[in-house]
Amino acid sequence: MPGRLQDKVAIITGAGAGIGEAIAHKFAREGASVLVADDNADHLRDVDDTLRRQGCRVASYAGDLADERHAQACVQAAVDKFGRLDILVNNAGVFLANAETQEYPVEAFDRQLRANVRSCFLMTRAALPHLRKTRGNIVSAGSESGELGIAQNTPYGATKGFVMAFMKGVAVEQAKHGVRANCVCPGPVDTAWTHADTGPMDEQMEQLVVASTLLGRRATVQEIANAYAFIASDEASYITGAMFFVDGGVTVAKGNVGLQVPEELRRPPAIDFELKHTRSGLAGKRTIEA
Repeated sequence: MPGRLQDKVAIITGAGAGIGEAIAHKFAREGASVLVADDNADHLRDVDDTLRRQGCRVASYAGDLADERHAQACVQAAVDKFGRLDILVNNAGVFLANAETQEYPVEAFDRQLRANVRSCFLMTRAALPHLRKTRGNIVSAGSESGELGIAQNTPYGATKGFVMAFMKGVAVEQAKHGVRANCVCPGPVDTAWTHADTGPMDEQMEQLVVASTLLGRRATVQEIANAYAFIASDEASYITGAMFFVDGGVTVAKGNVGLQVPEELRRPPAIDFELKHTRSGLAGKRTIEA
């Protein structure tokens, strides 16, 4: 039975680790040809090799997508390889610091703005002429923190607020050309970002983030990838300008309600993708703790 993305061509940014790696696996499983892009060439090579070994149609592009030349070259590489572009997934981004605003490092602010905002804009700008030809769509990484804000990394929430407003504007602007634009907005996900030993969060912040979900646990990367696949597919043909919250109920929670969930219900579903870098998305990126 054909997959929901059969014969589609997709670019997935930030595909070397974490959610992006899972999206690449999900899209390929659903029949898409995928170009995986990341600034970590080693991780990208692992993802590319794994998908090729599984018989998937895959290409890769290593570069800084916040650089206009790289963004344009990435899009052109997908079109050159597969002949068209149907889907752009703006997943690339970073979560670099744990500090109150008055102590927040300006360097981390600048790096976060570049990775989370500039790359999304440049990739969207470069992809739109091709997406108009195919009546394609864009799915960008929002966040519950783009809706609610987030303490101790206030600029991160602001970058996600930009992405979410940007996608709404693009949806309105590009609808007359048949292009849809939406966001998937995760809550806490089991990646490097939400663990004190692999990211900037301290143990207290880690515990509070998880406890704030109604389900009392982090999402798996595969659960988030499933949402991306639906929104990017023709099954979602009437959905545009939407913020698709996949947050375990964070945006409606009041207090640390996750602590009330029994232990057996906190267990996440098993992942059946062959992932290698679920918790290594911040490798090579200097993070800053308070």
